[in-house]
Amino acid sequence: MKRAARLWRAGAFSIAVFVASAQAQDPQPESGSGWEDKQSVKASRFMVAAANPHAVRAGRDVLKRGGTALDAAVAVQMMLNLVEPQSSGIGGGAFLLYWEAATESLYTIDGRETAPASATPGRFLEPDGSKMKFSKAVVGGQSVGVPGTLRLLEAAHKRFGKVPWAQLFEPAVTLAETGFHVSPRLAGSIAKARQLDKFSAARSYFFNSNGEPLRAGHLLKNPAFAATLRTIAVQGADAFYSGDIARDIVAAVGETSILANNITASDLGNYRAKFRPPVCVDYRRYEVCGMGPPTSGGLTVGQILGMLANHDVRAIGWNAEFVHLYAEAAKRAYADRALYMADSDFVDVPTQAIVAPDYLKSRGQQIDRGRSTGKSEPGDLPAKETRHWAPSENPGRPGTSHLVIRDGDGNALSMTTTIESGFGSRVMVRGFLLNNELTDFDRQPEKNGRFVANRAEGGKRPRSSMAPTIVLKDGAPYLLIGSPGGSRIINYVAKSIVAILDWEMDPQDALETGHFAHRNGKTLDLEQRTSATAFAEMLEEKGHTVKARNLNSGLHAIVIKDGLLIGAADPRREGIVLGE
Repeated sequence: MKRAARLWRAGAFSIAVFVASAQAQDPQPESGSGWEDKQSVKASRFMVAAANPHAVRAGRDVLKRGGTALDAAVAVQMMLNLVEPQSSGIGGGAFLLYWEAATESLYTIDGRETAPASATPGRFLEPDGSKMKFSKAVVGGQSVGVPGTLRLLEAAHKRFGKVPWAQLFEPAVTLAETGFHVSPRLAGSIAKARQLDKFSAARSYFFNSNGEPLRAGHLLKNPAFAATLRTIAVQGADAFYSGDIARDIVAAVGETSILANNITASDLGNYRAKFRPPVCVDYRRYEVCGMGPPTSGGLTVGQILGMLANHDVRAIGWNAEFVHLYAEAAKRAYADRALYMADSDFVDVPTQAIVAPDYLKSRGQQIDRGRSTGKSEPGDLPAKETRHWAPSENPGRPGTSHLVIRDGDGNALSMTTTIESGFGSRVMVRGFLLNNELTDFDRQPEKNGRFVANRAEGGKRPRSSMAPTIVLKDGAPYLLIGSPGGSRIINYVAKSIVAILDWEMDPQDALETGHFAHRNGKTLDLEQRTSATAFAEMLEEKGHTVKARNLNSGLHAIVIKDGLLIGAADPRREGIVLGE
């Protein structure tokens, strides 16, 4: 509370509404962990922030040995797979932004999962043509896409790594064999996950002999995962995409699927991670860079900021007026996302036009500062096919994990990694869970005679909302940030960027402000039990339908400023920051 009170008394801008009480820390219950007050961490050489202390320590140790940010990311991801299996792992996919200090270059790598080559647009339609319920589509091999995380990390390590690949697996292998204590967050996630006990492998791992979900503090070992990691450490990612591991993945998917046309050995063997151009948008004195399609995160965050750039957000301050302005910008960005954004290898995504300054200025001018304009329609963009498309209605499910790292040589990364919704498909093989990423495709592939751009197709990558971001100032990284949270990721990241860049908030304070999110749906969501709910009445007067929700982000951020690294971890989860 002292930290927040000091910040707001500084008088950088006017505050119309701010609840400076116990809500300065914005306490919010979160399944399995809850709110934990945290302080920004400062360092000068290197820093890592991620979703679990075991993972952060593994990354810190790599950096202490002189490893690069990418080296540390490999160690962090393997450990996250072990101790936070519900969120990410080698059975899933990821998007990576990497700043190479020596060449002053930004790279973005797409490790998104792909649909089986034999997948069809009607994959999740019932025999009568109706859309399959999500609960039916998600649980089982029918929802599993070809994993991409290992191919991404291997491709990046070959280019940016320094520490031998095999050494980066040792911390996770050791802990998998000796065991770790189940965290409150993992225990809560197990207890609330539906149908996690449907298949024997996950049931025997996450539940005790009486069929009860594991409790916090239970010593959990995973020798099967340790053996898998040992094989990949020695043989490289090829050991995952071919041979015995690939055979077992294909078998597990087939045995648990309610559909045909699932992933095959050829699908696994043909998978490649892709280097793609970053998507960057000028914002004030900064350049905000993200990942382009097949994720919508970089474009949609860029659109929101591009519309807000035409308003004096700093002068408006933290109040209902700003939340209204933000929500109106977000609605328009999400409308464009629904119509235009999908895997650009399959559809004509008007990437440059979507974030063109003149277009965003015109979109922003449609905002009525006094009243909600209701549900937004997509803008008119010059793309050959778009007039024939129908808007997507797939909201995306919360899950996922995010990490940010900066090493001693100035290399930096922002990486969002996922197996989609909590515990993915619930299919477990060789000690790790497989994703349910195919449910990120629209289950209804056609509407009113028009195709949905994000429909399933063989070899296609489903649209994502992941938004790993690196903000550049004067041509060098200034802010590394990202979050889990399904399609609300975009809101969490964009709002936090505004707080840090426009309002010059300490990054920890920025992450602790109450969330607000609009996805061009029926409601403007305000984070329950936080100061954001104080704006509800005024927002309703402006015509918004307001709903208080548990907006459980998992933001991690590092600001690089005045020779210091200033790191923050979301108080809503169990992540930490370590540096030196």
